[in-house]
Amino acid sequence: MANNKVLISGVKTSELKVLTNDEMKQLFIKMQQGDITAKNDLVSGNLKLVLSTLRKVNSRNENLDDLFQVGCIGLVKAIDNFNLSHEVK
Repeated sequence: MANNKVLISGVKTSELKVLTNDEMKQLFIKMQQGDITAKNDLVSGNLKLVLSTLRKVNSRNENLDDLFQVGCIGLVKAIDNFNLSHEVK
């Protein structure tokens, strides 16, 4: 996974966008109002978080595609359950 130029589960990691905190907050507000596109943008904008976790477990010789998919499921669940009222990043 050197230089984030890897293709995992069809995702080109070098092209992933990282969202600012303000962008994420606005997208959460839109998502809570029912905007599906906002949820997709939140998932896409946080995929590097999943990749950083994969780097930590990479030495365990696990299948990276499988771990990436499980990480994405966890990310979606976290986004679905995130509560802006707690005022955390």
